[in-house]
Amino acid sequence: MAYNFAGNYLIAGNDEHGINPPTLGKRTPVMPYIERSIYENEFNFAAKNYFLADCLRIGFYILDVKPNRQDISVSARVAIVNRSSPSALVTFAYNAYGNGEEFNSANGLEVFYSPLNYKPAESQTLAYDVYDNVLAATGSRGRGVKTLDVAMLSSVRTVACLIEAGFMTNFEEAKNMLNPDFQKKVGTASCKGVCEYFNVRYVPIEEMTFPLLRKGSTGSFVRYLQFVLQVNGYNPGSYDGIFGNLTQNAVLSFQQANGLVADGIVGPKTWEKINNLNPENRVLKLGSYGVEVKYLQQKLLSKLYNVGNIDGIFGKQTQDAVKAFQMENGLIPDGIVGVNTWKALLNDNNSRPLP
Repeated sequence: MAYNFAGNYLIAGNDEHGINPPTLGKRTPVMPYIERSIYENEFNFAAKNYFLADCLRIGFYILDVKPNRQDISVSARVAIVNRSSPSALVTFAYNAYGNGEEFNSANGLEVFYSPLNYKPAESQTLAYDVYDNVLAATGSRGRGVKTLDVAMLSSVRTVACLIEAGFMTNFEEAKNMLNPDFQKKVGTASCKGVCEYFNVRYVPIEEMTFPLLRKGSTGSFVRYLQFVLQVNGYNPGSYDGIFGNLTQNAVLSFQQANGLVADGIVGPKTWEKINNLNPENRVLKLGSYGVEVKYLQQKLLSKLYNVGNIDGIFGKQTQDAVKAFQMENGLIPDGIVGVNTWKALLNDNNSRPLP
């Protein structure tokens, strides 16, 4: 089968609402145990970043419509899209039902397109491609592909769809908003849907060979590296595909923060940390640090165990959360995350229930 070249396309990703400050009303009811609401943008922003990273990995060019955590007006975002003329736009959102102050049974995945888009039939096709892939990846209840007249679908001059990945007012789906595995499934499955729409070959990350990168390297893998570094709090400059001084410094900082030899060269060990595909292969305990600890903290928080800051540092509060999880799941509460604790953590059924 002949595939199209990903580098011929510019893919835009948009996340609804903001977190700094939080957009009013766009949140779950107060979650028990952690005693706070989860804001919609906590999911939207993360899922969008997984989507854009996967698009870069495949070789697309990307447009991050709203890279900052602040909300900006719909008209401003529409203008950004229309100035850039992307090949497609995918927007990430999370649904709600009722008054927003209490949990209810509404649940499931919906994907929307607008019949007022300048290419309605193409937008419908994109919506179905994204919907089918996200549904298969997440196992969510499918609520279908539907029409919606909002500006991010109708006023943009590109084919567009909007994902409502779950309901903030459903207790189980609310927890998924913080689950890094769910966020990643939604984002990467959306990229797979975009690949189907443009007839671009999708290669799962587990099957991809990553090249050695160093100062002077160029190309799509450098753009992917730069974007993932940026998402993780390092500053490589723009994701322009040129491995220069800023990118080298960001790699050095990342390596130092993850216990790697800080040589500024992205080889197999650095790629392993960048992609963090099997964090459960590492035993974690008090004093551990790095991307695996950050993932552990995200998983615990999504199960409603309070770990404090998601900072990649296994401190006392993370240890207490691990011990509480172990005790509540029939494990020895030693605060050490080994094979049995990882197995329990990766089982999404093992999370705190609604009291």
